[in-house]
Amino acid sequence: MKHILAFLLIFFTTSIGFAQLIEVCETCPISKIKQAIAQASNNDTIVVAKGNYKEYDIIVDKPLTILGKDYPVIDGELKGEIITIKSDNVTIDGLFLINVGMSYTEDFAAIRVKKSKNFVIQNVVLEKLFFGIYLEKSSYGKVFHNKIIGDAVQEYSSGNGIQLWHSNHIGIEQNHVQNVRDGIYLEFSDDCIIKNNFSAENLRYGLHFMFSNDDIYQDNTFENNGAGVAVMFSKNIKMYNNIFKENWGTASYGLLLKEINDAEIIGNTFEENTIGINTEGSNRVVYKNNDFIGNGWAIKVRGACYANQFIENNFLYNSFDIAYNSKVNDNVFNNNYWSNYTGYDLDKDGIGDVPYRPVKLFSYIVNRTPETIILLRSLFIDIIDFSEKVSPVFTPDNLLDNNPLTRRNTW
Repeated sequence: MKHILAFLLIFFTTSIGFAQLIEVCETCPISKIKQAIAQASNNDTIVVAKGNYKEYDIIVDKPLTILGKDYPVIDGELKGEIITIKSDNVTIDGLFLINVGMSYTEDFAAIRVKKSKNFVIQNVVLEKLFFGIYLEKSSYGKVFHNKIIGDAVQEYSSGNGIQLWHSNHIGIEQNHVQNVRDGIYLEFSDDCIIKNNFSAENLRYGLHFMFSNDDIYQDNTFENNGAGVAVMFSKNIKMYNNIFKENWGTASYGLLLKEINDAEIIGNTFEENTIGINTEGSNRVVYKNNDFIGNGWAIKVRGACYANQFIENNFLYNSFDIAYNSKVNDNVFNNNYWSNYTGYDLDKDGIGDVPYRPVKLFSYIVNRTPETIILLRSLFIDIIDFSEKVSPVFTPDNLLDNNPLTRRNTW
């Protein structure tokens, strides 16, 4: 029996081995991260001491943890990509990466993950970058609590903060992304959760995704981005409790929906945007428990949008609540609170006794002739809006909230 136990101990020791700790510092025998990776065995931990390391094209091709101590600076000297992960089970934690190379033919990133699974990128600071964190054909990973600060000036010469391409089952949480082209970008990436991120002051979009299904976007803030947030050609999307704020400009909106089907947009705040939600060709979307506060347009409905439900939302002090470019309505508006509602509630049940018509004739006119916006709040406009309300000609006659609330929704 003793011989068998000894044999088993030798077998497991030699076949599995023990994970080691490898230290990298400027005065250590191992002074480069590349050197440490070359000497490391699977599942080792490389600890990088505080200092300044001028390295790029660092290839992580085995399961490793690379852990920074007091945020060591990895300086790519503008020569190319800094870290590329090509193995499963890799963790990058606590590094400060700067000076990613820029190219018009290659998307150099501070950290790229290629065809990998079960990776973690966390507590990383990225500055002076082209692309920040780029996931390519990877899955079951986590991008957590990173700070990505770019210095983008022109779209053509800047990259995205966090980009996913053909990557599934990814968690992107508690990241701060600022001053890049698109803060967070997804393409062909399904079953991802984007949660508790702050994406602001980016050249184009705070969030931008296309052809990405079954994703959840929750508790994020998208503020003061060039064009807001764009969601395109996707289905089964859930957007809960996000803030879309201060996205101003002639082509800006809080949220653009283009050909989105079977989605839920619930509990969000759209505040002080040119357009709160601009929706086109999107069907079977539930808009519920959202606040639309002080926008130019709360919602613009364009193109074929069918079987959508606008339920229990608050429309507060928007210049226009709803803009509609069709005379056909297949959407439901019910139990919303409209600050512009002037009806009465004789039985005091909290529901107005007179239906509310949210589409004004003037919004129809402004859509066709934007210059007429200068007439907003004039007596003439009040008169034509009243006439359209009494006898609809240009707006759908069945676009009504039959149960408008007289008190603001609270949830």
